[in-house]
Amino acid sequence: MSKEHAPADLPAHRDKRFDKVRGTWYWKASKPLRVVVHFFLRIRNAYIHYGGLKGMYRRWKQKRGEAVKRVDFGTRSFPDEARRRTEEETVFPRELKISILVPLYNTPERFLREMIDSVRNQTYKNWELCLADGSDGANGKVGEICAQYQKEDNRISYQKIEKNLGISGNTNVCFSMATGDFIGLFDHDDVLHPSLLYECMKVICEKGADYVYTDEATFTSPNLDDLIVLHFKPDYSPDNLRANNYICHFSVFDAALLEKTGMFRPEYDGSQDHDMILRLTEVAERVCHIPKILYYWRSHPASVAADINAKTYAIDAAKRAVHDHMRDYYGIEVEVESTRAFPTIFQVKYPIKGTPLISILIPNKDHVSDLKRCIGSILKKSTWDNYEILVIENNSQESDIFAYYEELKQNSRIRVVTYEGEFNYSKINNYGATFAGGDYLLFLNNDTEVITPDWMEQMLMYGQRRDVGAVGAKLYYGDGTIQHAGVVIGLGAHRSAGHTHYKMPKEHLGYMGRLCYAQDITAVTAACLLVKRRIYDEVGGLDETFTISLNDVDFCLKIREKGYLNIFTPFAELYHYESKTRGMEEGEKLRRYESECAHFRERWKAELDAGDPYYNPNFSLDYSDFTLRF
Repeated sequence: MSKEHAPADLPAHRDKRFDKVRGTWYWKASKPLRVVVHFFLRIRNAYIHYGGLKGMYRRWKQKRGEAVKRVDFGTRSFPDEARRRTEEETVFPRELKISILVPLYNTPERFLREMIDSVRNQTYKNWELCLADGSDGANGKVGEICAQYQKEDNRISYQKIEKNLGISGNTNVCFSMATGDFIGLFDHDDVLHPSLLYECMKVICEKGADYVYTDEATFTSPNLDDLIVLHFKPDYSPDNLRANNYICHFSVFDAALLEKTGMFRPEYDGSQDHDMILRLTEVAERVCHIPKILYYWRSHPASVAADINAKTYAIDAAKRAVHDHMRDYYGIEVEVESTRAFPTIFQVKYPIKGTPLISILIPNKDHVSDLKRCIGSILKKSTWDNYEILVIENNSQESDIFAYYEELKQNSRIRVVTYEGEFNYSKINNYGATFAGGDYLLFLNNDTEVITPDWMEQMLMYGQRRDVGAVGAKLYYGDGTIQHAGVVIGLGAHRSAGHTHYKMPKEHLGYMGRLCYAQDITAVTAACLLVKRRIYDEVGGLDETFTISLNDVDFCLKIREKGYLNIFTPFAELYHYESKTRGMEEGEKLRRYESECAHFRERWKAELDAGDPYYNPNFSLDYSDFTLRF
């Protein structure tokens, strides 16, 4: 460990001891060996991460292409003369003025001019720019520059605030200046893509949207093409938004929504946008997402984009915003805690109502050691007490499994029921569900092992919500790499469904921290899936035409079709020693899998054609690690 990479919280006496060691001859002499060891460790991690040498080679080629083409998300994506003319001449069916609100505070001249110029350069011309200036007396030039622009363009309004009211108060002054039909929120040191307002108008008119947001990129000032973070977002995801203000920039919304939500609230300064977006999306009728990078967030030493610790008060404000939103709109007192990913990426803990019975359904054929490990981990580690276990026996042949069944009968919370038909995962679980007495069903593979003691509570806190259908856990292979962290439809070679973050290391933060917070997802695996019994019955259980594969994804899509959300939570963790019981798909099993993929693609063709709403279309469907599609 080199000194510059030592942890900030390393005790001083230990740091001194390390300094002494680093100064010895044997430490210096061993440097070549350490370099070699670290090199091979990185190769090993990459081998695991990308699924072998072929995966590493594909990723290398992808990265080479990315280095060339990533600039397409910068100024090279700006409209050329022909496209600009087309956009400027477009006549929309609605005549809407968009008011762009910018609170100013001691804004550097270059940032100010680039910000204003990016508005004036919009291809959609029916806008007004409302500038409220809370700068102190030493920054009078801000007003002089704005006055100059105001003379050149009467769509620009400027007001000097005699006493700085803070970011919320200053933005509220902007609100009072606005006369537009829609409102857009813009930071004083950022830049808009020239087609941003045009693209927003298209969505507003074509989809009847009353709230629109876009993808964004962080750039290193002053080079707009030096993009350091490309944030490709999912469609509207309320759980994602509570855990992480992923919407952020750029948002435009119907001004009429403010009658229901009110203005910015000063008590949330630092995270006033998160508070406002939570309230606006709650009352909006149609929230739409434009999967294009149309906003450029400047990273400089004093900005949150560079370091959230530059504004530590924002962390507490964001926690309060989420807590108060859930209290005010839903009457729920949640706990909000920062996660290891980032201080403003949260674990939201919901209170559990009552002590409902959870029925755990475990299909099994032989493999006594797997079943013992699975049930043993449930009995030994689980902190939730009100559960029953139903083992669904299916055509076992080994004597030791039946001896173990006899042992299980001594435990009053465990029952063994027998399904005598040929293997059909859906039929077996549906059969087992007929014996279940719980308000919740928890489908669980026999080759799993509990890691987190409160795994059932972590799933139940979401499963009990009225708007939630299925809840899935985070699963690992035995080597600690990720087996399941949510399912995306259309992902993978068969274009049916695949797992995101597949085979990434256990401690990986995920794309934009996604492995660190509970989120809305299209589907989760039935290797560990909790659902209300009422919803299971409502959708008709598992479809028995899917005998082995995709029955869980089909089940989740049926749940989504009924208007419920499906949730993946990384805070319920288990090992999943996948495919040990039935073996990997090859020969006849492979042909059956391909047949079920075809069946799935036919049944859910419209949904597959539309794309997974929680997986940005800029991502490739060939990779599970959020590789960009070019």
